Amino acid sequence: MPSGHTFVIADDHPLFRGALKEALAGIGDVAAIHEAGDFESAKALVLANEDIDMVLLDLSMPGASGLSGLISLRGIHPAVPLVVVSAHDDPVTIRRALDLGASGFISKSASMEEIRGAVQAVLAGDIAAPSGMELGVERDAEISDLIKRLQALTPQQTRVLGMLAEGLLNKQIAYELGVSEATIKAHVSAILQKLGVDSRTQAVIQLSKIGGDPLQPVG
Repeated sequence: MPSGHTFVIADDHPLFRGALKEALAGIGDVAAIHEAGDFESAKALVLANEDIDMVLLDLSMPGASGLSGLISLRGIHPAVPLVVVSAHDDPVTIRRALDLGASGFISKSASMEEIRGAVQAVLAGDIAAPSGMELGVERDAEISDLIKRLQALTPQQTRVLGMLAEGLLNKQIAYELGVSEATIKAHVSAILQKLGVDSRTQAVIQLSKIGGDPLQPVG
């Protein structure tokens, strides 16, 4: 077994992935750095590597809409710290990312030293957010309620919700998770109840409300 930390960098811009790799290399004690240029590749890496110490996730990349990607990955390996890396570093986006389980938030305008500091803080068990920024409280009552409902989902329910958002049928989700279709039906029923909706479509719509970035990013 190699010693050192294992990272996944999920970002669709090769130049920025290179900058993150350089920043991570500077902290030392790095065993491996895996890269993904789209959400499906990121999800596959997280599923295939149980020894991951941290995922650095861009909010706006092919295959994921904003915070919905964070929610989906949290359902796969809830114990793995996820650090959001985004150019959209307004207080609303940062607060919602942290409320939905991110262990940190790094602005794409951060310096190498700030990136390393944030990564080291999260590895030490802390929560990392841009310094000097007042995150305030959620002012949108509907979003605040939705975040609380999403927080009530179990990791497996969160993962199933992410798959519903991908358009998978119950039998496809059951096959992918290696469980019975009856188990998935039970998960879906629990998800609908916790989200306060009546159908799978409504559940996906609820997820999309928190999923998108406020500024509709282009990359």
